[in-house]
Amino acid sequence: MPHRPRKRFSQNFLVDETAIADIVEAVGPRPGDAMVEIGPGLGAITRPLASVVRPLHVIEIDRDIVARLKTEFEPDALVIHEGDALEFDFAALGPKLRVVGNLPYHISTPILFHLTQSADAIYDIHAMLQSEVVERMAAPPGASEYGRLSVMLQYRFEMEKVLAVPPEAFRPAPKVDSAVIRMAPRTGAWRRAADEKLLSSTVALAFSQRRKTLRNTLGSVLTPADFETLGIDAQARAQTLSVDEFIRIADYRSTRRTG
Repeated sequence: MPHRPRKRFSQNFLVDETAIADIVEAVGPRPGDAMVEIGPGLGAITRPLASVVRPLHVIEIDRDIVARLKTEFEPDALVIHEGDALEFDFAALGPKLRVVGNLPYHISTPILFHLTQSADAIYDIHAMLQSEVVERMAAPPGASEYGRLSVMLQYRFEMEKVLAVPPEAFRPAPKVDSAVIRMAPRTGAWRRAADEKLLSSTVALAFSQRRKTLRNTLGSVLTPADFETLGIDAQARAQTLSVDEFIRIADYRSTRRTG
């Protein structure tokens, strides 16, 4: 019996064979990979991944789809985690985890922020999202798309848009274009914030009124003298600051608070 896509789960199933092959090629699964797929749906990506990676872990919230997967795949080929990806502990699957997913559009940003909490255990992420979201994720400072999402994800990950996927590749076809982005945790010498929660709240505050200057948005936590000490123009807007500059602001606030 055909599965009827459910709007409450934002289900748009990938059906185009060329798009499927291109995504699998971009992921590049290897035997021995620790891999988890978010939202396997009807198995378009699951089947080619599971033919290489054993076992492949999947997270699925739709009970009907879970039942289908259990019928099609043997337990030693597919480990099914039934539930909400927003509540899943990705780090529990071990180090160097590879994450793949056609993320539900209505909760894609919360899932991305949730994944940052397990960044130390992740090798890479290949996620399909709305093209608009991918542009925001990868936007450089100064771009109109650059915002809180850009800063907080680029703080932990390197971004690369790898593939565009048109609406007609799905059933039902969404009203937006999609794209696949590769996210790899930053390695080597990179600056971590002394207090990551303070970094997050600082970035959120700075972007709370995009058209306002930093003097307006951060004026409640930084004085004109603080801006001068930091070497940051209080007349600038949040979208002009680099990730490192946000880290410097947060660290300055942390040091001043503890002092």
